[in-house]
Amino acid sequence: MSVHSATPPASADIVIIGGAVMGSAAAYYLATLGTFAANRIVVIERDPTYARASTPRSAGGLRQQFSTPENIALSQATLALLRNLKATFGDDAEVGFKEQGYLILGSDAGLPILTANAATQRANGASTELLDAVALVARFPWLNVEGVAAGTFGPVGEGWLDPVALMDLFRRAAKARGAMFISDAAVGIDVSDSRVRSVRLASGATITCGAVVNAAGPHGGEIAALAGIPLPVEPRKRYVYVLDCRAADSAFRAGPLTVDPSGVWFRPEGQMFIAGLSPDEAEEPVAADLADLDAIDHTFFEERIWPTLATRVPVFEAIKVLRAWSGYYDYNTLDQNAVIGPHPVIGNFMFLNGFSGHGLQQCAGAARAIAEHLLFGQYRSINVTRFGYARVASGQPLVELNVI
Repeated sequence: MSVHSATPPASADIVIIGGAVMGSAAAYYLATLGTFAANRIVVIERDPTYARASTPRSAGGLRQQFSTPENIALSQATLALLRNLKATFGDDAEVGFKEQGYLILGSDAGLPILTANAATQRANGASTELLDAVALVARFPWLNVEGVAAGTFGPVGEGWLDPVALMDLFRRAAKARGAMFISDAAVGIDVSDSRVRSVRLASGATITCGAVVNAAGPHGGEIAALAGIPLPVEPRKRYVYVLDCRAADSAFRAGPLTVDPSGVWFRPEGQMFIAGLSPDEAEEPVAADLADLDAIDHTFFEERIWPTLATRVPVFEAIKVLRAWSGYYDYNTLDQNAVIGPHPVIGNFMFLNGFSGHGLQQCAGAARAIAEHLLFGQYRSINVTRFGYARVASGQPLVELNVI
């Protein structure tokens, strides 16, 4: 992966802050749908190696199992891109999509929500199947269904992919269409008369611009604050553990990403497995620990994850943690849903933030929506108006019931 090494221009039509998968996708769709001279779309990335970016540290999941129709549609947009990957990016394009499905398990208490979610998903084009405990055991014989009333399984259009490969495809295609990627950091956003006028960079350069897209991932709240805009998005640290399970048979290794009613999730990864759990609010790593992505809490695995794994899948009683990594969610503290679209007052400040762990799988639909709004003044492919900043300003959450 190449490092950005361009000198900031004095002006640009659009400045995108954040160059990982969401910012690169926004640059690609703007350059593809619009007509811009070279270097008039400028992407500012403060970590051009992406070593600490969220995208490369993602588990890479893609699912349609959400409770909100817009979330389903956004994931379906990325799925459609994957179905046409080579036609879009060339014959060498590959992201290693493993279409092995998602299996989301529910207890008796969670069954009404699970059933309602499945109905919403099917009504919006997903192939979700609702399976009772007997059907689950028949379909997935490695599964212990103690405490499980039912599960929803997405056999088509769900699985996982290589996050870096998708990001790199968007980035390369955007650059080929004239977008400029700059290694720098935004330290100021100048606003006057309800318009963003320029972006000031750590290098000392200033770029006057026609619009700004905030695609800064877990740092989205910090970037919004530079323009005097409150945005409830902050980094939240998440751990992923890599497991060796010698007793796993081939059927289990070909199985889906499975989510226990407790929130513990696991899936095969080659000859290994990976697993994780989003902690409760009281368990969130302390703020100081967020600065050290290499600090892994193995006690969290031993106390909160492994007992559930061993109960849910008997062969997981004998596993070994080979390694682990951590990354950031760009966590929307209001409702764990994305904030997409223009600020209601500063109309040329665009949000592409707060995806809370499902940004990779929604990048194509969300980035295209931003490009459409900037170019045409409206959403043409997916109407994401409900994800707009208005609900943030009013403090009215748009609740997603299927957060992992």
